[in-house]
Amino acid sequence: MTVLSRRGATKLVDLDRSQCLDLLRGTVIGRVVFTDSALPAAQPVTYLLDGEEIVFRTGQGTKLAAAARNAVIRFEVDDLDVDTRTGWSVLGVGRSYEVTEPRRWADLAARMPEPWIPASVAHVIAVPLSRLSGRRAGPAS
Repeated sequence: MTVLSRRGATKLVDLDRSQCLDLLRGTVIGRVVFTDSALPAAQPVTYLLDGEEIVFRTGQGTKLAAAARNAVIRFEVDDLDVDTRTGWSVLGVGRSYEVTEPRRWADLAARMPEPWIPASVAHVIAVPLSRLSGRRAGPAS
């Protein structure tokens, strides 16, 4: 799809699963979208892509921790440049679970990026990406 604007034409291109996973490997901040009191809620998190699972930490007692265990979660990451009208967006969906096996927990915790807001880490949540899609925007040629 090509979109015209005052700054020129921009083309949107669908990304395949492999391209989406490559983009997810290249960044560490995303948004977890979950249900809170029957309404959608979103929270930024630092994350790790482990195989085809998004893994993030959350504190004890947070709404995100409660919502992220055995819930359908949407995960979003994007990188957009308003001036050049270029960038990409990746969206994933999966049913979350808490990582409780001690060796895997320790391995993941050692590889995960530092949280932006230091807090006690009570939960490591994994979201297998059962659905994954993405789009890239760039100049139409």
